[in-house]
Amino acid sequence: MKPNVGGIDRAIRITLGVVLIGLSFTGVIGIWGWIIGGAALLTGLISWCPLYPLAGFNTRGDKA
Repeated sequence: MKPNVGGIDRAIRITLGVVLIGLSFTGVIGIWGWIIGGAALLTGLISWCPLYPLAGFNTRGDKA
């Protein structure tokens, strides 16, 4: 797995993941907050998104 998530994209994913998990934990939103937030947080932490290669995206800036 070659990293394909760049710095700004990574920061957005981590922030969004933490916010969604927090909102779900406090009961503001449902279980989908854990699912989507967890996926966003995980892909941000490992700097790799499995959907990017399928779509031809790479926000990291280097050529594949």
